[in-house]
This record gives sequence, C-alpha cells and structure tokens, in this order.
Amino acid sequence: MWTLRHGHRRDDGGRSVDCREVLTLSPQPAGTGGPLRIVFADGPGRYVPGGAYSGSGDVGLACGADLNLHEPGAVRALLDVALEQGWQPGERRPVEMDGWSMLEAAAAVRSGKARPEGP
Repeated sequence: MWTLRHGHRRDDGGRSVDCREVLTLSPQPAGTGGPLRIVFADGPGRYVPGGAYSGSGDVGLACGADLNLHEPGAVRALLDVALEQGWQPGERRPVEMDGWSMLEAAAAVRSGKARPEGP
C-alpha cells in the first residue's frame, strides 16, 4: 500500500521552503513492518510538483530520468530498487531513503531496460 504527499521543509524561522514529494510504502498486512518514506526534495537540476510546469506526482531530473509517482509501475520500480538497496520491509521502525539516489535505476526498471538484482 502506498500514499503520496506533497510537503515543504521548514526553515529556522518556521517558514515553508523547498517543495518535496514523499512516497510512503507501508508493508501489508498492517503492523508487519515500518513504513518506507522515499523523499524527492526540490533542488538544482531536479523538479517536483508545485508549479505550472509539472504534473501531480511528476519527479525527475531536468536532463534525465523521470517518474510519475501516481503510477503503480513507477511505485513498484522504486520498491524493487529500495529492496535491492537493502530496505527490510519487516523492520518495525520507519525508514527514509533519498529518492534521487534511486530515480535512474527505478526509471530503467520501469522502462524495461534494466531489472533490479532483487533479494
């Protein structure tokens, strides 16, 4: 099961800054493990929703890979990459991973050009 949320980091003054998309994957059945939060924070050469030029759920590199986090295949590709990178769904604590470090591998899996090694 997954949810997608748009949010902002708070600066030292409490103001909202830096758009971010947070994809949360929750192991099922409920209570069998802690959630995985895959965070895509805005930055140079990256885009996340929050403006007129990107659609809801779109994340990507200005000159490279992209995904739409509303698409089940994109979410599955990120899950596969997270498992490959060591995420343990049975862990009881929440885990946060940087989505940008996973994007290119997940986009390759999504397009069928690569397959994750898998556990």
